Amino acid sequence: MTALRIALFQPDIPGNTGTILRLAACLGLKVDIIEPAGFVLSDKNLKRAGMDYLASVAMTRHVNWEQFDQWRRSENHRLVLASTKAAEPYTGFSYQPDDILLFGRESAGVPDHVHDMADARIIIPMVEGQRSINVAMSAAMIAGEALRQTAL
Repeated sequence: MTALRIALFQPDIPGNTGTILRLAACLGLKVDIIEPAGFVLSDKNLKRAGMDYLASVAMTRHVNWEQFDQWRRSENHRLVLASTKAAEPYTGFSYQPDDILLFGRESAGVPDHVHDMADARIIIPMVEGQRSINVAMSAAMIAGEALRQTAL
């Protein structure tokens, strides 16, 4: 299992969260859920998307942003935020094996204070006029690149 982690900031959609949990289980990534979520984490929709993979994913729930940020700083994890406001393409960024890849709410991203606290901000370049890529797809793309770069 890699030390690379995916963090979800107050996720809104159980199906996306379940898909990311399944991705993490298959790739050996740990997942941090920063609450409050927009749904009950035991919701049947979460289980539907995550299927039987949920039992094999290492997931940590954090009661709020402040608790998560305090924990990640104490563990010396660099926070890499996926953001449509970033300038650096995710494929040009140099990942480290113990990075935390942070993804915002499907409905609103992350608030400015969270954006400002990230150690790095990356973007998935898109064609002009498109708003964003689904968060589960974004997590797969970025985690794949991070794993490619940090595979030992």
